[in-house]
Amino acid sequence: MTRRDWGGLPTAVRAAIEDQCGTVTRAVLPDAGRNSDVSATLHTGGGHVLFCKGVRLETPRARMHRHEAQVNPYLPPEVAPRLLWQVEVDGWLLLGFEHVPGRHADLSPGSPDLPQVAATVRALGEALTPCPLDVPRLAEQWTRLAAWRRLAHNPAAEPAAWLRDRLGEFIHRERRAFQALDGDTLAHTDLHPLNVLVADRARVVDWAWSRRAAPWVDPAFLVLRLIEAGHLPEAAERWAAATFPAWRTVTDETRTDFAVAVLGAWHHMFRVDPDPQRAPLVTVARRWVAHRLGETVDTAPLVSGMW
Repeated sequence: MTRRDWGGLPTAVRAAIEDQCGTVTRAVLPDAGRNSDVSATLHTGGGHVLFCKGVRLETPRARMHRHEAQVNPYLPPEVAPRLLWQVEVDGWLLLGFEHVPGRHADLSPGSPDLPQVAATVRALGEALTPCPLDVPRLAEQWTRLAAWRRLAHNPAAEPAAWLRDRLGEFIHRERRAFQALDGDTLAHTDLHPLNVLVADRARVVDWAWSRRAAPWVDPAFLVLRLIEAGHLPEAAERWAAATFPAWRTVTDETRTDFAVAVLGAWHHMFRVDPDPQRAPLVTVARRWVAHRLGETVDTAPLVSGMW
C-alpha cells in the first residue's frame, strides 16, 4: 500500500482535518506503519501537535479504524493516546489523536525499556479486565481461521517435513488453544515495538486489532516479540513469568498450544500473502514452537515463499 503525504490528500480531506485542528503548517510522515492510507504528525499554526491517520472508506481497513475509534474511550489515558476527533468526508475516515512523544521500544536483551514496557502492559491488563465494551473475541476469530486445518487440506504443498509430519498434532493443539485463549480482557494482540512508544513511560498505540481474550494473551505475544528482538525462547519465557502474574497461571501445555496456534496463523497468512515482512515472524514462531517441543529445526528464512 502506498501512503499519501499531506499535499497528496484531496482538498476536502485536508479542509476537514484543518477544521478540527487549525491550519497545518508542517506534516511529518512516520517511518513505519502500513494500515492507513495517510498518517502523519501534524503541526499547526497555533502551536498544536497531533497525530492523524485515515483510510478510504471503500477499503477493508476502514473497519479496523472504526474499531480503534470505538475502543479508544475505554483505554487508560496515561498509557494510550486519546482520540480527539473522528471525521468522515469525501469517502475518507479520519482520526485525530493526541500526540505521543517518544521512540519505538527496544525489546532487546538488557534494554532499559523493558521495565517500562512491563509496567504499561500490566497496567493495561488491570484496567481492561473485565473487558469494558463489546468487541470481537480472539478465540472466535482464530476458530474461523483454523489455520492448521486449512494448511492440512493440501499437505503436499508444505515443503517442511517437520511441519507435514506434525499436522495432526498441530490441529489438535490449535483447537485446544482456541478454548484456552478465550477470556474477558481487552487485549491489544499486536504489541510489537512499532506500537510501543517510550519516553517518560511506555505508551501503546494502534488498537485496531484489539480483541476480547484471556489476560495472559498480551504477555504471550510479548514473548514472541522478545524472541524476535534477540532473546532466547527460554529467557523470554522467564522474563514473562517474572513480570506478569497472568502468564504464571498458564500451564506448559497451554503455552505450547498457543505457540503452535500462532505459528499456524502466521504461516497461513504468509502463504496467502507472501509479504516479505511476514517471513521473519514465521521464523520467530517456529523457534518458539521448536523450543516448546524440545526440538531443533532449521530456522533459515523463507525464500520465494518456501522453506
